[in-house]
Amino acid sequence: MTVSSFLLTPGEWTALWLSVKVGLASVALSLIPGIAIAWLLARRRFPGKTALDALVHLPLVLPPVVTGYLLLLALGRNGIVGGFLHDHFGLDIAFTWRAAVLASAAMGFPLLVRSVRLAVEMVDRRLEEAAQTLGASPLQMFFRLVLPLAAPGLLTGIVLAFARSLGEFGATITFAGDIPGQSRTLPVAIYSYLQLPSGDAPAQRLVIISLVLSLGALAASEALARKARRGAGGEAHA
Repeated sequence: MTVSSFLLTPGEWTALWLSVKVGLASVALSLIPGIAIAWLLARRRFPGKTALDALVHLPLVLPPVVTGYLLLLALGRNGIVGGFLHDHFGLDIAFTWRAAVLASAAMGFPLLVRSVRLAVEMVDRRLEEAAQTLGASPLQMFFRLVLPLAAPGLLTGIVLAFARSLGEFGATITFAGDIPGQSRTLPVAIYSYLQLPSGDAPAQRLVIISLVLSLGALAASEALARKARRGAGGEAHA
């Protein structure tokens, strides 16, 4: 194989950049609600907690195509929310890059919530009780105590959600379609190239890129998890 065989075409660069853009946007969209729900599940008891926990993790067990179809029903032009946005604001979500972001966010959200929840549960409640006796408000305890101690878990969740976005296919192609420059992310581009008689070479290039990105994300996630375990061990011995 020649060096030119490994050079990406403009269309392949577009798919790569769109995947990164969608991944970053989906993580940013999930971050605040993900932290809030993770803390709620870790620290509070309330009616419907089991149902909320099941709803958050539902995308992990549902076929991704089903998740994408449900998003299409709700946010498509004929959906309740999608129809309202189109009629009143002229905003379309389905079959745009925004749909790819929402599909990726829906699939990565459970991983983010689970990682943050486990990290929050590892924070010693006695530290919060001590801070409370010193006059710290709940918000001060969260931002100055809980969140810094749970930071490795938060970073792990961010990395896993981003990696899940890079590999998302089923929900994306159902809700966002396969539109070059709009919703053709790496997995969708690979699928599209495999349908072409001459698509083996570009598909192989994108597969290699996907493998490198995924392995890098998993390695980063494992490194952050080890750091979290060491931190928890240090606190236990303190």
